[in-house]
This record gives sequence, C-alpha cells and structure tokens, in this order.
Amino acid sequence: GHALLVGVGGSGRQSLTRLAASIGEFFQFSIEITKNYDKTAWFEDLKTVFKKAGCEDKRTVFLFTDSQIVMESMLEDINNILNTGSVPNLFPPDEVLQVLDAVSTKAKAAGRGLTPTDAFEFFIDQCRKNLHVVLCMSPIGSGLRDRLRQFPSLVNCCTIDWFFPWPA
Repeated sequence: GHALLVGVGGSGRQSLTRLAASIGEFFQFSIEITKNYDKTAWFEDLKTVFKKAGCEDKRTVFLFTDSQIVMESMLEDINNILNTGSVPNLFPPDEVLQVLDAVSTKAKAAGRGLTPTDAFEFFIDQCRKNLHVVLCMSPIGSGLRDRLRQFPSLVNCCTIDWFFPWPA
C-alpha cells in the first residue's frame, strides 16, 4: 500500500520511512531537487522507480516530500500512480520496447498472453505489486488541504498517519 505521513518537520516521517524500508529490505528512492530540476528530470526519476519495481521485481519505496514539489504536475503524476499504478506516456516508444524485452519472459512464465499489450500490463501489475509511495507533508498552512481537495487519490489510496512533535 501507499502512505501519507502528515506532520511538522523533525517529527520523524522520513526517518521512520527509511528505517522501515531498510528493515523490510526495500529499495529506497527519493528525488534530489536541483535548480535545473524540470519535467524531464522528473520523468527520468519516475522511470528509474518503475524499472526497479516492474522490470527488476524489487520491492521499492518511493519517498516524496512536499518540499520536493517543484511543479504541481508532479502531484498529478503521483495521483495517477496511486490510482492506476502508472503515469500516462511516461515511456516513449523506444523505451517501451526495452521494458517489454525485460519483462516478456517473466510475463510468459506467469501465464500472461504473448502480445506486447499483455507484457506491458504485466509490467504495470508488477509495479502495482512492488511500488509503495510514501508522501510526507506538513499540515502547516493551506497547502495540504488544497492538495487533498485537488488530488483525491492522496486520501483514497493512502493510509494516513499523523505525526506529532516530540515532547520537550
């Protein structure tokens, strides 16, 4: 499943996610924002996550925080991942062929059809099975409330956990 961790900075959301992923022997991935981070870099990072989960069959945690939101379209893509398990048009045709090559033997072994569509559906199913998105957001301000209204999968497809400040 996926998780939405809500709490102020320093409440342990990211640390506990990394600890749990490490204990569970999950591959951990988080994006690194640079001043030149754009939609192309975002798609490359998503491709990395999807290939780990779908092609390599690795249990994967994608840790994403509200401070990493450079473009609101990133949340639209996260909403799609939570809801359908994929991002439309993430892979161009030449990279789709690479993905199909990587999963076709596994798809056949699983009793899936032999068509490229069947193999790609197997890839998406593998991603759904192995990819766990963990969103860390702060409740301060109206940002969380506005994003929850705008992207309903953040509520409908996530387990929500509230983190409170550590006692002084």
